[in-house]
Amino acid sequence: MMELETERLVLREWARKDARDLIDGLGDIRVSKWLAYVNHPYTRKDANGWIDYCAKLSKEGPKRAAYHFAIELKSEKKVIGGISLSGINWAQGIAEGGFWLNSRYHRKGYGTEAVAARLEFAFNRLKLRRIENGFFKGNTASYRLQMKFGYRVEGLMRKRYLCMADGKAKDEYITALLKEDWLRKRSGTQSSRHART
Repeated sequence: MMELETERLVLREWARKDARDLIDGLGDIRVSKWLAYVNHPYTRKDANGWIDYCAKLSKEGPKRAAYHFAIELKSEKKVIGGISLSGINWAQGIAEGGFWLNSRYHRKGYGTEAVAARLEFAFNRLKLRRIENGFFKGNTASYRLQMKFGYRVEGLMRKRYLCMADGKAKDEYITALLKEDWLRKRSGTQSSRHART
């Protein structure tokens, strides 16, 4: 079982016991309206289907096509979101990133903590060189989080997705992070921390 640990979080494989927390997080339209493939309302059947899909992927071993992690808050033993690397192209060293967080846990730094762990895993353990992300137009929180790590906006795809939660065609900004930009941003952040202490 793949598992990543941070100060306050555990990023781990999804399990059947997580269905209730998954429904709690994705059942909120304030979350699902920023995601392309999440139904609203989000049902037990949806949650079980997702967990079963992730369980099949985990059996593919370390060179699998995707890693989907539940974000568990240690202090509450509750899953508060999900984070992924998908569409992994091992030959090219690239993958797509995805992320969501239960709205009750926004603005507490959990997103930053989870994304930092995913990038460390992607670049240092999996030896990838480029992570491609995106965000729907209007999702300033996702934009700010990605910029914090050195992502760059590479374009806009008009009406890229028909969002399953609200039925609206959404414009998507395409972003990407290169390993060298991540390293530069990380070393700059660490240097500024040392300068303040």
